[in-house]
Amino acid sequence: MTDLPGTAPTPGAAATGAPVAARRPLFQRASGVLRWESLLLVILALLVVEGTRLSKFFLTGPNFANLISAVMEVAIVALPMTLIIITGEIDLSVESMIGLSGAILGWLWAAGVPVQVGIPIVLVVGALGGLFNGLLVARVGLPSLVVTLGTLALFRGLANVVLGPTAVSNFPAGFTAFGFGNIPGTTIPWTLIVFAILGAVFWLVTHGTWIGRQVFAVGKNKDASRYSGVRVGTLKTALFVLSGLVAALAGVILAARFSSARADNGTGLTLTVVTIVLLGGVDINGGKGTIPGVILAVFTLAVLQSALRIAGLSSEYQEVAVGLLLIVSVTAPYSARQTRSLVDRARRGRHPPAGSVAPGEVVV
Repeated sequence: MTDLPGTAPTPGAAATGAPVAARRPLFQRASGVLRWESLLLVILALLVVEGTRLSKFFLTGPNFANLISAVMEVAIVALPMTLIIITGEIDLSVESMIGLSGAILGWLWAAGVPVQVGIPIVLVVGALGGLFNGLLVARVGLPSLVVTLGTLALFRGLANVVLGPTAVSNFPAGFTAFGFGNIPGTTIPWTLIVFAILGAVFWLVTHGTWIGRQVFAVGKNKDASRYSGVRVGTLKTALFVLSGLVAALAGVILAARFSSARADNGTGLTLTVVTIVLLGGVDINGGKGTIPGVILAVFTLAVLQSALRIAGLSSEYQEVAVGLLLIVSVTAPYSARQTRSLVDRARRGRHPPAGSVAPGEVVV
């Protein structure tokens, strides 16, 4: 049943109604509210202009391939992380799963197991690691922040047990070419094709299916969703399994791009993944966010890092930039809500209705 304007949602609407953010066009502007994705497009365009000013090689094909390849692992992991954060949870263990998957792949290759056989084994390990997280969070009821902080150390420790301080670097040429090579005759990296396929699937599922509607419903009100028939525990467990599986895939890609499998692969990538998700307009408290926004955030971060490198800034300054982006992506939606509240009070002399400006939208 469709709710009338100005009335409260009918019981079960949280689980069955499509999220408002998912239905709006990318550039929709209504009642003085501008979508966060539109602002990201403006920021991305400004960064491209600045990068072009810094170097005439900025918009060349080789530079495009380099800046895209440098963020593909975190871009892939950011997709399932988006859904997990929308449900009100978080997975801090992804960087260690990246390292563990690479370590297992390297160990298997050194033991004589073909890469074609090793990759499916690694993906299964990633799914099992995600299942472990999911069971502790969704079934036992432990906080995801604490659980995944523990498995962050656990998976990294297992990677060190498997491979130790050594590195495996004699992978076959075809495997490593996939990590840093381009489609023949183009400057499009193979890894971008993987991200494009995954991005399209996540976009469709999140914003066009009942699964996505349940993800948003759980993030908005877990108890109401459960009463509406949503299997909250099963959904969250499945999302953690998906996160572990995709993190393992990212570990395989990272090992191919570096032509080396090490236990410390992926160290520090969780911060970048979370930054991308929040920069994409996903509410850290859950319930709101879009896959298009996260995809735009991926390219925004890639262009920013490339521009900083062209400007001659060291990796330490690039880390500072990522930290500042994380702070801005958290504070900007909050500031937008506060600004809208003050404007409403000044115009109408009363408090605005709750939720009048959602995270991921800015007042203009």
